[in-house]
Amino acid sequence: MEFRIGSIAGDGIGPEIVTEARKVLSGIEEKFGHTFHYQDILMGGCSIDKYGDSLTDEAIEQAKSSDAVLMGSIGGNTSTSPWYKVAPEKRPEAGLLRIRKALNLFANLRPSYLFPELASSCPLRREVAEKGFDILILRELTGGLYFGDRYTKEIDGVMTAVDTLKYDENEIRRVAKRAFEVAMQRRKKVSSVDKANVLDSSRLWRKVVNEVSQSYPEVELEHVLVDSCAMQLVRNPGNFDVVLTENMFGDILSDEAAEISGSLGMLASASLNDTSFGLYEPAGGSAPDIAGKGIANPIATILSAGMMLRYSFGLSKEADAIENAVRKVLSDGYRTGDIMSEGCKKVGTSEMGDLIRERL
Repeated sequence: MEFRIGSIAGDGIGPEIVTEARKVLSGIEEKFGHTFHYQDILMGGCSIDKYGDSLTDEAIEQAKSSDAVLMGSIGGNTSTSPWYKVAPEKRPEAGLLRIRKALNLFANLRPSYLFPELASSCPLRREVAEKGFDILILRELTGGLYFGDRYTKEIDGVMTAVDTLKYDENEIRRVAKRAFEVAMQRRKKVSSVDKANVLDSSRLWRKVVNEVSQSYPEVELEHVLVDSCAMQLVRNPGNFDVVLTENMFGDILSDEAAEISGSLGMLASASLNDTSFGLYEPAGGSAPDIAGKGIANPIATILSAGMMLRYSFGLSKEADAIENAVRKVLSDGYRTGDIMSEGCKKVGTSEMGDLIRERL
């Protein structure tokens, strides 16, 4: 089969980790007889350098013409990079928000799985880490506080900033349906996270999620306040299966879930619309301090490529092959610096990609 992949290398460590993901995908081509056609797309600081904007209309059209998009990391050092001296709407992270909106990527899936081999890298107590966990955080991605009206102005002599948190029932319903559909393929439990004791938007969120749940009687539904969820993620992460939440809460909780899995370098993600199209990227940042040193962990990007095969291309066996190859490399004791532990062999970015490809 043939597929068109939009490839956004991005900034910082982005080009390095995308190279390794494409290396592993080339192994999938050889093993399973597929062909992947890549179209390189500029986005982020590199696009600012060339066009003065982090995301151009041409880049959006290139992404739309692809079957899926594989992305590295976007942005740089916010205190020193010239990319943050341009207008706010042209900065790297603004490009991320714009492409999500332009491609209608309303559902963000971030799996947080603790590989048994990485239990020693988990910051949780040993008795918690040894139990393991397998969580999928499903975050609404195109609504809420990040996309609401905002302004900063002087009111009665006082500088005042306002950000608006808004959701309508249709935005909530479509992402809730996706969460229950995913839960049906997993352990049939959805934990819906909100702040319904304070926020009107959360009270509507809870009402609509309850309505959607009626169509999925096999799935257990629980409502969890966001502060309680943050606590339970570090006390008893194994209690969660699918965690459904709004945009800002999901942004924060998914990074927490990444950290307890051993490293941000282990967390893949998929951003999906209502078709098979998706944008796939590691959850970690661009890490400009280690860019070009060949020490970044490419596993999250490689696992993101595996999610692309599963969710956009319908290639489950091929996705399984990538995930199994990652497990084999970890079982054989190979580690990048961020997940290094005593008795293991430390490898760099490129060597980790080679090892995973060899074990497909």
